[in-house]
Amino acid sequence: MPSFDVVSEINHHELANAVDQARRELAQRFDFKGIEAGFDLQETTVTMTAPAEFQLKQMLDILKLKLAKRGIDVACLDVQSPQVNLARAVQPVVLRHGIDADTGRKVARVLKDSRLKVQAQLQGDKVRVTGKQRDDLQAAIAALRKSELGVPLQFDNFRD
Repeated sequence: MPSFDVVSEINHHELANAVDQARRELAQRFDFKGIEAGFDLQETTVTMTAPAEFQLKQMLDILKLKLAKRGIDVACLDVQSPQVNLARAVQPVVLRHGIDADTGRKVARVLKDSRLKVQAQLQGDKVRVTGKQRDDLQAAIAALRKSELGVPLQFDNFRD
């Protein structure tokens, strides 16, 4: 029986490359010369530090641009509120990955509402979609791409 997996993953190597490129651009920009500002990457959390809050907004724009150029969807960004004191401002940006139970139910609901002859099963942080015909699975992929679920989706492990 044909099947595929719906996942939401981040390429950690591309994430590290994007953060490195953002650091390099920050070092080259005139408005950031001579100040203590930077990006710190821990797993899937990027921590931005700068002397002022408005600089954090500029840094976030740089980060989004570099992530988009490296093929990481900016819809997975969860921008936290900045912690500001007199000396500096810190803002964590968490990159969401994996499909949680709530999003998995939304994926199953989208497929059920599309009236396709496919079944969706939650399996940890992915959703396995099975059907009798390949055309139904391709229509299911099209329906999921059209829907707005709040997380970027990838489709893996397509088997005939």
